[in-house]
Amino acid sequence: MTSPTSFKPGPLADLRVLELGTLLAGPFCGQLLGDFGAEVIKVEPPGQGDPMRVWGREKANGKSLWWPVVGRNKKAITLDLRQAEGQEILKELVKKSDFVLENFRPGTMEKWGLGWEQLSAINPRLIMIRVSGFGQNGPYSRQAGFGAIGEAMGGLRYVVGDPSTPPSRMGISIGDSLAATFACIGALSALHHRERTGRGQVVDSAIYEAVLNMMESLITEYDKAGFIRERTGAILPNVAPSNVYKTRDGLVLIAANQDTVFSRLAEAMGQPGLSSDSRYSTHGARGAHQVELDALVERWTQTLSTREVLESMDKFGVPAGLIYRAPEMLDDPHFKARDAIVTVPHPDFGELRMQNVAPKLSETPGAIRRPSPAMGQHNDEVYLELLGMTEQRYAELKARKVV
Repeated sequence: MTSPTSFKPGPLADLRVLELGTLLAGPFCGQLLGDFGAEVIKVEPPGQGDPMRVWGREKANGKSLWWPVVGRNKKAITLDLRQAEGQEILKELVKKSDFVLENFRPGTMEKWGLGWEQLSAINPRLIMIRVSGFGQNGPYSRQAGFGAIGEAMGGLRYVVGDPSTPPSRMGISIGDSLAATFACIGALSALHHRERTGRGQVVDSAIYEAVLNMMESLITEYDKAGFIRERTGAILPNVAPSNVYKTRDGLVLIAANQDTVFSRLAEAMGQPGLSSDSRYSTHGARGAHQVELDALVERWTQTLSTREVLESMDKFGVPAGLIYRAPEMLDDPHFKARDAIVTVPHPDFGELRMQNVAPKLSETPGAIRRPSPAMGQHNDEVYLELLGMTEQRYAELKARKVV
């Protein structure tokens, strides 16, 4: 375990982010920026806070185990943006910030007098990151748009699951996380533009568009061939062999759909002639005979233990692996060697293990420098030191529940 003070500053260490959003679509973007060193100041309503502070399927001592992940590397202040005084204080913070990150329903910031026109007039270098269900314009823009809706309309839900069942969902909030990731890409692109021009801009990340952008050639296939992708369970049609196969004592995933890789799999199976068989010699041929080829591979894997299959695949250079859950991840030597999972000191839990920062940078790596903050933990630092408020005004604002 490394002390937070021993980490080098990240590549974004000279940047300040005001995170105004809640739940995941905005805050995950804030997590990504904070992971690489940006000072992320999370703004929450007094006495209320982000619902992520209490969300999560499992809790420890009644406390959320999701919040420590999405709240890491952030400072936290309370500020009521529904009050005029709170709006004016935010404008003071905007003058000293590089990014404003929000994921309210479009129109909310404008209703508070905190839209792009107002904020960019205060700080022309400001980059405003806006994450929403449907984007900032268009006929659906003002509709409520959770991640599940974006996943459905972006095309993901329809293709996930077994063909014998209704459309399924991923076991994670993938739509929100994708929109946040695209928002982060947009923010860093806008930052590069600002370095050249001195001007900020709006980054408009819509959940349904983030999902849509992950859908490969789905649109083009329908446009030119009239083809609609359907649910296919554990396989991708016409991509073979690439599946989960039974072994003598478990399951293993083998991906050998590329020509040269399939020839190595055939050799490992003791059937080198398969790679020259007209049914399996090309990618298209293997796809056309996918069912029989998968059955052929599984007849071989079932004669061996999982360990024996993996050792053989490694020997012959065929991509293969196990299907991991958390226990397997924590026990895996490769995860350990790359510090893919780290132990983080936390005031509520003592120590927490969680996923590390990705990707890895050779010169300016990201790091988990601070645990998730308590609500309003950094009020004194931000209001008294950063903004230079007097003690008297600060006390008055607290009494009126503005902060």
